[in-house]
Amino acid sequence: MEYLEFELPVKELHEQLSKCKMIGAESKIDVSETCSQIEKKLEKVKKEVYGNLSAWQRVQLSRHPSRPYTLDYINALTKGTFLELHGDRNVMDDKAMVGGLGKIEDQSFMFIGTQKGYNTKTRQYRNFGMSNPEGYRKALRLMKSADKFGVPIVTLVDTPGAFPGLEAEERGQGEAIARNIYEMMSLSVPVIVIIIGEGASGGALGIAVGDQIFMLENTWYSVISPESCSSILWRSWEHKEIAAEALKLTSKDMLKNKLIDKIIKEPLGGAHYDRELTFANVKKEIISSFKSIQKLDPRERINQRREKFIAMGKILE
Repeated sequence: MEYLEFELPVKELHEQLSKCKMIGAESKIDVSETCSQIEKKLEKVKKEVYGNLSAWQRVQLSRHPSRPYTLDYINALTKGTFLELHGDRNVMDDKAMVGGLGKIEDQSFMFIGTQKGYNTKTRQYRNFGMSNPEGYRKALRLMKSADKFGVPIVTLVDTPGAFPGLEAEERGQGEAIARNIYEMMSLSVPVIVIIIGEGASGGALGIAVGDQIFMLENTWYSVISPESCSSILWRSWEHKEIAAEALKLTSKDMLKNKLIDKIIKEPLGGAHYDRELTFANVKKEIISSFKSIQKLDPRERINQRREKFIAMGKILE
């Protein structure tokens, strides 16, 4: 497992514990008491390190290379029933945006989300989780299909932003995102949104208009990344920690400002420490949310979704 800079005390104790167990396995010496002491100390240090994380540290955790990505969640939730669908029926299939049908227990869902890569090759293949206009148009095509056949939608957001290349702008990046936001406001089926990693700018918002919006504990959701904010205000990335605090981008800040509905708890240290527990927590919230949303009349559901987003922010006249 890879460790971030602020996790070094945890790394040292993990290494000590591994060596202790190795000595016990390779020799006849009883080291159980020593290992137990290290485990207790490790648990204490983990609580100290992860118990009071700064905004920037949560941003770092949201980008942890061992953290599960969109397809990890979909495959774990659907247990092999996921059928991926491709293409925007216009230009191409954007690999940064994935979507398809799958079942959680006996209920079908349309899953849509931004997918990052696991290594250099797959990151290039997935364009680092940054969608082109075709990705948003594919997402909208799948959402409209789900709406037509009465299939609820679950979107999973983990993107550093929409692809900012010249060719993406030439093909209508801004229009594609705006169109998705507009159309999602009028979908008659339940729409559940979960921020599982990075939620940056319009790249995230293009698939994040929903009836219920959840954030995993160590994720962020903002109009701009801390690095980009720092480079604009200070002409340097050196002030990214200050920018992260000022942007109020953590899950706690989002809940306080009534921009999301609930925070999904993560294992101590992050989602990657116990993937199965994280998947179970996400599944629980999806099922619970779906059961409450489906009780509403479609017209009422649309009105509540619109009112939810209209109420965000303050309007000065």
